[in-house]
Amino acid sequence: MSGLLVVTAVPAEAEAVRTGLTDPTVTVAPVGVGPAVAGAATARLLALAEAAGRPYRAVVSAGIAGGFVGRVAVGGTVLATRSVAADLGAESPEGFLPIEELGMSPELLGTGSVVPADPALLAALRSALPDAVVGAVLTINTVTGTAESTAALAARHPDAVAEAMEGYGVAVAAAQAGLPFAELRTVSNPIGPRDRGAWRMREAFAALTAAAAALSPAAALTPAAASTPAAAPD
Repeated sequence: MSGLLVVTAVPAEAEAVRTGLTDPTVTVAPVGVGPAVAGAATARLLALAEAAGRPYRAVVSAGIAGGFVGRVAVGGTVLATRSVAADLGAESPEGFLPIEELGMSPELLGTGSVVPADPALLAALRSALPDAVVGAVLTINTVTGTAESTAALAARHPDAVAEAMEGYGVAVAAAQAGLPFAELRTVSNPIGPRDRGAWRMREAFAALTAAAAALSPAAALTPAAASTPAAAPD
């Protein structure tokens, strides 16, 4: 049996994670930007490992994120309690409606817009990263870039601490494979009006390398503890 699969969006994130790892059983792979390509590529990696007789025990989506001002600082580390497809739904005169409110039958709804982190995997990461900020991490297709959209997103998700572009897609792939999932992010910029000058990529990558050391004890979860699929959203 293989160890932990850690997927990132881009090679630079993967390299930052590898630099901080001490456990050779952890596999790190960049899978592309956005939930669709990340989910598809993760599913393929899981299927190939299964076919080879070396299935992974758990999956972590890791990388750089934007952080909500007042909830997490730039350079901080975030652990997701749940990964949320924040723009999966419909517009209405009353505002945004998540997919769960569109009247779909459960078999069509699938995982819905939320995949919770595996409790045992999240607990292991929290123990190894006691200073990490814990909360929902939003997956979006369009990076938030105005004060108005930031305020609306923060109001819809009062427990959200960060936004990125892959977590939900990776989470769905892990759930379909029956594997525990978690999301780990470090913050490069505040969410809000787009200002590249405010981004602190060097600090975020350094934080990602430091946080990657926590993936070694996470990979050491016993098969029993790491084999419980993430619970379905309520």
